[in-house]
Amino acid sequence: LERVSWQEANAERLPFDDDTFDLYTIAFGLRNVTDTDAALRDAYRVLKPGGRFMCLEFSKVGKEPLQSMYDAYSFNVIPAIGQIVAGDRSSYQYLVESIRTFPKQEDLKAKMQAAGFKHSSYTNYTGGVVAVHSGFKL
Repeated sequence: LERVSWQEANAERLPFDDDTFDLYTIAFGLRNVTDTDAALRDAYRVLKPGGRFMCLEFSKVGKEPLQSMYDAYSFNVIPAIGQIVAGDRSSYQYLVESIRTFPKQEDLKAKMQAAGFKHSSYTNYTGGVVAVHSGFKL
């Protein structure tokens, strides 16, 4: 990790030159930016040609009965755990609600394509509870 430089920055206006990185990863963070489209455009900007964007994010569960079970767990259990463990039910309620308002897998893929990414795709895990989205700057 000696060669790693940690930076805190706004994902919508990154403080890096164009064509800087070979890989851009973000996990459970894209859902929390104000302007997803702007963040995707800036991710594209800072990638070198041939660079890859990868995003791990909560997604849309598509099939029953998993959808109903996941909704029951999310809206009832997650906020209760947040209250017990952290004394903060509202932050965990926000987490559940923000997951539901984030673009579905196909919609995020379309946003990535609109930002310029090629060969955009996603892979669902745990029935779509989470997905990894991938795209390339060509």
